[in-house]
Order: sequence, then C-alpha cells, then structure tokens
Amino acid sequence: MDAAATPPKSPLTLLIAAPRGFCAGVDRAIRIVELAIEKYGAPVYVRHEIVHNKYVVDDLKAKGAIFVEELDEVPDGVPVVFSAHGVPKVVPAKAEERGLNYLDATCPLVSKVHRQAERLVANGHHILFIGHRGHPEVIGTFGQVPDGVMTLVETVADAEAISPPEGKALAFLSQTTLSVDDTAEIIAALQRRFPEIAQPRSEDICYATSNRQAAVKAITERCDAMLVIGAPNSSNSLRLVEVAERRGTRAVLIQRADEIDFAWLEGVTTLGITAGASAPELLVREVVDRLATRFAITEHEVESATEDMLFKLPRSLVA
Repeated sequence: MDAAATPPKSPLTLLIAAPRGFCAGVDRAIRIVELAIEKYGAPVYVRHEIVHNKYVVDDLKAKGAIFVEELDEVPDGVPVVFSAHGVPKVVPAKAEERGLNYLDATCPLVSKVHRQAERLVANGHHILFIGHRGHPEVIGTFGQVPDGVMTLVETVADAEAISPPEGKALAFLSQTTLSVDDTAEIIAALQRRFPEIAQPRSEDICYATSNRQAAVKAITERCDAMLVIGAPNSSNSLRLVEVAERRGTRAVLIQRADEIDFAWLEGVTTLGITAGASAPELLVREVVDRLATRFAITEHEVESATEDMLFKLPRSLVA
C-alpha cells in the first residue's frame, strides 16, 4: 500500500499536567547517588530503592549503584546511601557501629515529619499517624520513636474505631504522599472524636504531592481518560490515579510507553497525562512519542502551579 492510501491517523488532544514528575526530594536523592559514585567510585550501595521508579533504579545500577534490602548486605569499606523515604534510627546507628560511610538521602520534608514525631513524643503525646501500612516512609517514621507511642490510622473507619491510650495527650501526623482529600476526611474524623488533638505546625502532605493532585483535578473535567506514569509501588502515583477516578475520569497507571493499551484508548479524543514524583520527564516524552505512532497528536500543557523548591546536597559531596 502506498503512502497516499495509508489511512489518516485519528486526532488525539493531549492535556499534559504541570507540575508533574520529579520533585525536589527525588531530584536530590538521585543526585546524591550519582555524586557518591563520582566521588568514591563504583560500587556505591543503596539501601532500598532510592525512589520508587524502575527506570531510575536501573539507570543508577548502570552507573555503579548496587541496591540491597538490608544493611547486612553492604560489605565493609564501601559507601551506602539511605533512600528518599527515610529509615528507622536503628539503621544509621548500625552503620555507625560498623564504621560505614553513609549518606542520608531522606527527603527533607520526610525528615521534618520525623523531627515532629520526636518532639511530640518528648512532650508526652501519643501520635495517631495517618499512612499506609508497610510503606517505607511509615516504617521510617515509626522507627524514630519508641514502640507503642504511635498508632497507625489508614482509613476513616480506623479513625472512627481507634482507642488511643487513656490519659495521654493526642497528636496526629501523616505520611507525605497521601491523597489530600482522603487525609482531610480522616483528620476531620479524628478532630471530631478528639477535639483537643494537636495538629502539625504545617501540612505534612508535601507540596509536590498536593500540587500533582491539584494538577490532575485541573484537567479531569476536560479529558476522556488519563494516563499516570509511575511505579505500582509509588504511593503518590497511585493517588493520582485515584484522584482522577474519583472525579469520574478513567485512569490507568503505566510505567513505560510499551504498557499503553491502545484498545483502552478506543473512543478517547482528549487524553490527560501526568507523572508521579519519581518519574523522569523522558518517560513522559516516551509516552507521547508512542501515542504519536497511532494518533495525530496535539499537545497542551495545563499549568496549575509553579515549583521552584530546591534542597541542599550533603556538604561531603559538594565540598
């Protein structure tokens, strides 16, 4: 069949959310691993995924990073980096006992929650912590304080049923990557049941999570469906899918362009695209390029906020 007989591509309008993709904490964590490899040479060990994105992890592996689950897997005499999600206090303590050179890539906004937890417990509070059981950030935050002084609250039902210790002042904190709307409902339930409960000095859900959810809300009413680029173990990426679905827009999480299901896009004329905070921009461009093989693409970036946050790198890497 000659080119003239090739059927024309169907038009597809892309509404690309802004902000999207990397946040300042993710960017800092990745840069810490890269700079450690430059300074100390390969291999540099990383405890847990530095961020929740396979492409990023594989790219760092190719540069000389070795990812392990526990500190016991790190040999003596090599640098080790702790992930952006934060670690329990016992982890750096064990690293110091072994004389390991470690670098803490914990997001400063997660570290802020850690310090709040310590202060509240020191002041005699019992903390109701809003988060997802088993998430590395939750494990890391619980690991900042003694056992028994924090209780996990995952849902509104938990908030309604929880029985905190009697006679203890209460406070709440939250994981930084939660649904803004879900968390507000849980907080409302806690405040109704416990009117004297202390709240954080500032919002625990990080600016990047809030901004990316707001960016999705800004385009859901204008699109037929939405692709969210991110990893299945990325809390903030999963929340973006939920935000779209709750507003009546079909949404699906994909990691790479080769996961696009073109049958799922049948009948779609306007498609929203966003990316979780651990997904690099090149994955967005990869998705757009793949869509362009089947559709006549028109792109529009829909900006709902601007971000200029930067976090300082460890002095030992930039001195």
